[in-house]
Amino acid sequence: MTANFVLQNVKMMDGNTADIVLKDGRIAGIVSSGTGVGEKIIDFKYKVYVSSGWIDMHVHAFPEFDPYGDDIDEIGYKAGVTTIIDAGSTGADRIHDLVSSTKKSKTNVLAFLNISRIGLKQVDELSNLSWLDEEALKKAITENKDFIVGLKARISNSVVGSNGVEPLKIARRFSKDTDLPLMVHIGSGPPDINEVLTLLEKNDVITHYLNGKSNNLFDETGIPLPKFLEAIKRGVHLDVGHGNASFSFQTAEQGKDFGIRFNTISTDVYRKNRLKGPVYSMSNVLTKFLCLGYSLKDVIDAVTINAASWLNKPSLGRISEGDIANLTLFSVEDEAVNLLDSEGEERRANQRIAVKGVVINGEYFEC
Repeated sequence: MTANFVLQNVKMMDGNTADIVLKDGRIAGIVSSGTGVGEKIIDFKYKVYVSSGWIDMHVHAFPEFDPYGDDIDEIGYKAGVTTIIDAGSTGADRIHDLVSSTKKSKTNVLAFLNISRIGLKQVDELSNLSWLDEEALKKAITENKDFIVGLKARISNSVVGSNGVEPLKIARRFSKDTDLPLMVHIGSGPPDINEVLTLLEKNDVITHYLNGKSNNLFDETGIPLPKFLEAIKRGVHLDVGHGNASFSFQTAEQGKDFGIRFNTISTDVYRKNRLKGPVYSMSNVLTKFLCLGYSLKDVIDAVTINAASWLNKPSLGRISEGDIANLTLFSVEDEAVNLLDSEGEERRANQRIAVKGVVINGEYFEC
């Protein structure tokens, strides 16, 4: 693709149509439809929306680790996602290898550092407290300060073993010492979810907040736990983190009924759930929230404005002249599609979101 081109006749998220002129990797202008000038014109004929580039707050992008790994660009720009955040695949031992792998990829990558130095080399990484090495963690952060956006702690029984909530208490100390927020994976207990919620602070992220497990954020009658509501009031950030076992249509409907809204929608994608489901792609996950009755703006804001705000990188969530061009082009197709949650429950939707193209750091790719 030429360095200077025009995305012509696109639909903006505010309902207007426009041409977006791109030059030397940046947005050079947002002008009236049909008036953009460039060496190449790509005419979307008013059928395609454009948003700032989608941001996936929870992926696993270190392919060496099985089962939680995948190729960066397969879950990034090829799926319409311009920025991915690896959610703790690596700890201090391998974070440098993850950074190195990003240099061979087009997709923008950031990461949460696993509080266990071994990361997901094995899936009970918090079962041995000696792996929670603060000196190694601090060294990794110092050496990768522009790459690491927070710390990741997977607090479920299969990960922590007999240690209960103790790894999260240690993570809280690491957070205070490094001034980095926590992303906390919640799942099966023990520890009890209330013990976890008590330790979370403003700007910490609960990922998998719509899981359908017995240790989730709603009581047996579907009412939000009091400590969950208190955490929301403190400013704890709610992230979907769909994954193989962490998204339930029923739980999502309970949250919606009580006005508990997601801050960000993320996939928790890795090779298996990308190829065999139930995740498949970001567009598939976003379609599920359209099916649940959320507006298109709500859904797209969750992977643009809201994610960029949490990252404190507002330019990633907007389309403005002068900014580096990271854009996602997509349509809403009126066609029936079957959608599957992580519990095996199926829903039939009448619309689906389909990625049509992406501009990644000024370079256009058709999807």
